[in-house]
Amino acid sequence: MSHTSRRKFIRNGSLGTAGVLLSSGLLNNSLATSLNTSTAKPAILGGMPTFNPTDWVKWPVWLQGEDEQRFLDSVRSGVWSRNKIVTEFETTWAAMLGSKKCLTVVNGTNALITVMNRLDIGPGDEVITTPYTFIASIQAILANNAMPVFADIDPLTFQIDATKIERLITKRTKAILAVHILGLPADMDNIMRIAQKHNLLVIEDACQAHLAEYDHKKAGTIGKAGCFSFQNSKNLPIGEGGAIVSDDEKLIDQCYAAHNLGYGNATSTGSIAAESSMKAGKVRLTEYQAAIGLAQLKRLEAQTATRNSNAQYLTSMLKDIKGITPIKLNDKVTQGAWHLYAFRYNQEAFKGLARQSFIKALAAEGLPCSGGYKVMHTQEFMRDAFNSRVYKGFYTKDLLDFNKYRERSKCPENALLCNEAVWIPQNVLLGTKEEMEKIAAVIKNISNNADKIKH
Repeated sequence: MSHTSRRKFIRNGSLGTAGVLLSSGLLNNSLATSLNTSTAKPAILGGMPTFNPTDWVKWPVWLQGEDEQRFLDSVRSGVWSRNKIVTEFETTWAAMLGSKKCLTVVNGTNALITVMNRLDIGPGDEVITTPYTFIASIQAILANNAMPVFADIDPLTFQIDATKIERLITKRTKAILAVHILGLPADMDNIMRIAQKHNLLVIEDACQAHLAEYDHKKAGTIGKAGCFSFQNSKNLPIGEGGAIVSDDEKLIDQCYAAHNLGYGNATSTGSIAAESSMKAGKVRLTEYQAAIGLAQLKRLEAQTATRNSNAQYLTSMLKDIKGITPIKLNDKVTQGAWHLYAFRYNQEAFKGLARQSFIKALAAEGLPCSGGYKVMHTQEFMRDAFNSRVYKGFYTKDLLDFNKYRERSKCPENALLCNEAVWIPQNVLLGTKEEMEKIAAVIKNISNNADKIKH
């Protein structure tokens, strides 16, 4: 028997065994499908794709019958600027999180910018944060003319490593920006302990962490203030939008003025004769955006439960595949938002198959995925900020020497993760248990065929 014929015989034999087990009731449909998937020719080698793009929940979810009336009413009313519907959304979101107050703004980036501004973080200050985050976290620090200082990550949780924060504190340190990246909470016990010890502010970037919980407390409600994004890809999508939450009502009042040209919350939208209390911008949410947000809020808790269940199930299968290391939750995480499902990919365990080739093989199967973030501190937007007049007026030449900054900002664990991470978007986790089994089977099949795919 030829080598090719032997392989075909073995493959057909495996499928035949699955068929016998299925017909006898000893194997359920989903497991049979997974067995077939794990032995089929990978799509990148000419096989049939495992998934159709329409298999995944279309994001964002919009149910005409349930969602459109409130939105249409808001549009037809002609009252489009901030008014009662925005206030209703803010009240509802604050209550869902267990926070006293909420203020909406145009996006998560401006939520971060606004709250830092009102907490008097500015020129000459340093903010310690994670290097593994979306660029908006860092741009918000720079927008307030402060200096980002990077603490390396925990290689298991992908979150900021709290044990590496304290050594970075200087007389210029004003705050810690705790980012709950990928929708999974950071080590808030130790972050809060360090902040209290050194009299530092803690701001939570929860832009990806809607309804995530640390020790049964919602992400965004543990520090001085929390910031959220409602951009189209987020677990709570509005298209664009953001929010600040805090139990400090005075802070929220100050943020309200900052987002409304310096006018306080007693001033009606559109007023032209009121007294402004501060230099400020205008980043107000609209009524029809809030109507979309209220529609999305109705299903967020159920979607979050589904993501958590499927993430746990997928991890239970992936952890046994050599070369795949799923992200680990901090021991005190009681619920993840799972804006992204992430794992580390070890190229050597896949016979030298490059990560990008692995990602292409997954994509060929119809599974959306990416490699995630790139190293942050070497990017040119940082140099551009340091070259500005305001930075030169508040920081020493040594601190602004970009080559030195890049050297002292090196985070080896983050650099390694940026070369090994693989992300799967949150809407995939809204799929079925069978689809989670297929994902695991597809990855196993790529592992089995890694040498062929590489060549």
